[in-house]
Amino acid sequence: MKPAPFRYRAARSLEEAAATLAAEGDGAKLLAGGQSLVPMLNFRLVRPALLLDLNRIPGLDGIAETAEGLSIGAMARHRALETSSLVARHFPVLAAAMPLIAHLAIRNRGTLGGSIAHADPAAELPMLALLLDARIHTHTPAGPRTHDAGSFFVSALATALRADEIVTRIDLPFLPPGSGWGFEELARRHGDFALAAVAVTLSAAQGRMRRVRIALMGVGDTPLRAHAAEAALEGAAFGQDAIAVAVAALRAGIAPHGDLHASGDYRRHLAGVLAARALAAAWQRATAAA
Repeated sequence: MKPAPFRYRAARSLEEAAATLAAEGDGAKLLAGGQSLVPMLNFRLVRPALLLDLNRIPGLDGIAETAEGLSIGAMARHRALETSSLVARHFPVLAAAMPLIAHLAIRNRGTLGGSIAHADPAAELPMLALLLDARIHTHTPAGPRTHDAGSFFVSALATALRADEIVTRIDLPFLPPGSGWGFEELARRHGDFALAAVAVTLSAAQGRMRRVRIALMGVGDTPLRAHAAEAALEGAAFGQDAIAVAVAALRAGIAPHGDLHASGDYRRHLAGVLAARALAAAWQRATAAA
C-alpha cells in the first residue's frame, strides 16, 4: 500500500519544529528514523496532514558523559548506541539489548527518541528507559519539560507528550558501583518482536541482593516494573527459594494479552522464566564486581 497524501517539511531548528507543531495541532507527525512511522503510513493506520522531518536539526544525536550519567540525544541512532564505548562501559545492559532490536538496516536508521515516543509495548528501548530511571527531556513553545520514564508511558503507543512537544534528549543516571545486570528475551526469529523480555539490575552486599530493578516488556500495554518482585528480593539472600518467590510475585502482577503469536498464559509463564535467568545473570555479574 501507499500512504495517504500529506505535506512534507524539513525543520531546521527546534524552534521552527515546535512552532510548526503548534500551528498544525494533531494534523502533524514527527519523522525521526521512520522505522515505525513509515509502515504505519503505508498501511494508512495514520494519516497526517503534515510530515515534519527532524533529521536536519543539528545537535540532537550526541552521546555524552556527564557528572550524573549519560546524556543521549533523541536522534541518536540505534546503531550508535550499539557501538558506543560509553554505553558499553556504563550501561552494558543497554549495549547487550541493542543487537536484538530488529535488523541492522533498521538499527542504522531507528532513533532512541523515536522509539521512546512511539512507545511500542513490545520494544526494548522503552523498557530499558523504565529500568534505568531515564529522564526524558522535551522542547515546547513554552519552554523545556522533563518527564520521568515511570510516568511517561501511558498506554500502547501513547505517552505523556503533548501535541507540540518534541523529545530532545534522554538522560540515564549512573548505576551504583558494582551493579550487575541481566537481559533475556525470546523471539521466534532473530529480528522479530520479542514475545516477552525481562531486564534486571541489582547490587550485591554481604551475600544479599540490593537495589533490585526488574523491567518487563511484551506483557502489558506499556513496559512494566515488577515492583512486588523487586520488594520480595530486596535484602534477600540469592537462591532458588528467593527467586521462586519473586517469580510468583511477578507473574501475579501481570495480565498479558494473547494474540496469534502466544497466549496470555504463555507470556506470563515466559516472563517468569526469563526473569529467573536475568536475575541469575545479574547476581553473577554483581558478585564478580564486588
